[in-house]
Amino acid sequence: MIAAFCIFRDFFMTVRHFLSLLDYPLADYRRILARAADLKQAYEAGIRPATLRQRVLGMIFEKASTRTRLSFEAGMAQLGGTAIFLSPRDTQLGRGEPVEDSARVMSRMVDAVMIRAKDHAMIEQFAAYSKVPVINALTDINHPCQLLADVFTFEQKRGSIQGKRVAWIGDGFNMCHSYINAAQVFDFELMIATPIGYEPDADIVAAAGGRIHLVNTAEEAALDADLVVTDVWASMGQEEERERRLRDFSDFTIDDRVMDKANADALFMHCLPAHRGEEVTAGVMDGPQSVVWEEAEARLHTQKALLEFLILGDVSADLSNPN
Repeated sequence: MIAAFCIFRDFFMTVRHFLSLLDYPLADYRRILARAADLKQAYEAGIRPATLRQRVLGMIFEKASTRTRLSFEAGMAQLGGTAIFLSPRDTQLGRGEPVEDSARVMSRMVDAVMIRAKDHAMIEQFAAYSKVPVINALTDINHPCQLLADVFTFEQKRGSIQGKRVAWIGDGFNMCHSYINAAQVFDFELMIATPIGYEPDADIVAAAGGRIHLVNTAEEAALDADLVVTDVWASMGQEEERERRLRDFSDFTIDDRVMDKANADALFMHCLPAHRGEEVTAGVMDGPQSVVWEEAEARLHTQKALLEFLILGDVSADLSNPN
């Protein structure tokens, strides 16, 4: 009986992965974000619905992180499940085992796999051989989990992000790419200001069409913006470039002068960790327009909703019953 059920389940269920914001239509993200709002409300009321009871999340970290590990591990615990942290020292991946072999083994023992990888190709290869959902928790190409949190935070504060103007100021790297993807999915205008030589991938920009505008200065990007966003100038793995990047990005600090170009009720976001005095001043980072702490907490709630969506295929379980 159990064997027959498993065959039936495996035949009819398609594995859902989350490698990019472009993986799903807007309607699915609307369901996920609405569920995240309900989960946040339940969390604040002290309710911990065990929707993922006895489910296990494997977490592979090729790059360290504070918020990613905390949000996924705490989120699984709050939903009644378990998360297993695996660093490169904890798996045979770090000793040269083929990615496809690790995927075949892990996906027979856990209900989902979260990967924070150096190379986007690695996570795509893992997903191709996995029997369970694979979640992109950051690669060199994009960071879709962070964008779910950012959109959620904005909409909790200001309503729908559709039709709004967002300013990305800084490096045209993975976070910028995910903002471009988000502009495509959620239909907002994105102004991007980067130093020469640090522009986002041209193909990713082209795919988003007329929603994306590349400009030359931080002030131009921030003009009439509803949301201003940045990140560190030297990401993990770029430490040897730090001094050169400090010089190249010196005109792209978000300060009061830049924020004054944005709308009066504009919000400021940063996915953290932040270097005050470099990409953002302390006055903006800790000022009244900053929502970085709410943004960090949003990772917890949006990822719980995402986990339910991927593992259960449903985001409508009763939140009134903690059991």
